[in-house]
Amino acid sequence: MYQAILFDLDGTLIDSADDLGAALNHVLKQNNKETVCAKRYRTQASNGTIALLKLGFGSEWESFDRQKQDNLKQSFLNFYRENLWCKSRFYEGIKPLIMLLDDKQIPWSIVTNKPAHLTAPLIAQIPEFKSCQNVVSGDTLEKAKPYPDPLLHSCRLMNVDPAHCLYVGDDERDIIAGNSATMKTAAAKWGYLNGNDVLSWQFHFSFDSPWLLLNHISSCTDKK
Repeated sequence: MYQAILFDLDGTLIDSADDLGAALNHVLKQNNKETVCAKRYRTQASNGTIALLKLGFGSEWESFDRQKQDNLKQSFLNFYRENLWCKSRFYEGIKPLIMLLDDKQIPWSIVTNKPAHLTAPLIAQIPEFKSCQNVVSGDTLEKAKPYPDPLLHSCRLMNVDPAHCLYVGDDERDIIAGNSATMKTAAAKWGYLNGNDVLSWQFHFSFDSPWLLLNHISSCTDKK
């Protein structure tokens, strides 16, 4: 039985791509640029603000001076901060998964590279996250994933042994961080994989849907 389950946030628990895409397209419209379709912005949804802006502005981004880039980034963040939970949603099966963890009294936490100034207000808007034991953001510590430090910090806060925990994420950096923390790792194949070959990742498990992850955790619990 797992002592705790740790999750990545975007692309694992929630699909936030459309709110991120809306922020990108808001900035592009402000600058009289062509907007980006969902198929394209979803490829960069888990890679942060700069990656999305580079996608939107293309090669022109590199020609902007630092002040221009900072202003565009701030415009993106201002819009996104005001629209964190508008088009975003839970992946199907996540709500029942959280209910299972709560019912079985298995502690769970969120470890994300999203900065705290975005993570905190987002988490506060989602009632289902009230039972989350702790949230470790990308700037909580000096090092973020793929370093194991955030995962180890979350485990310390829950007073659990990392070797008896499972970390679930949709990016290779999640698997690298989890393995380095001596955890069991699971690839969330329902997330923002962008065609990446997950078979090359050194995970312990992979799941096509949250329902299959739920079944796995349930079966592990039944074996205790």
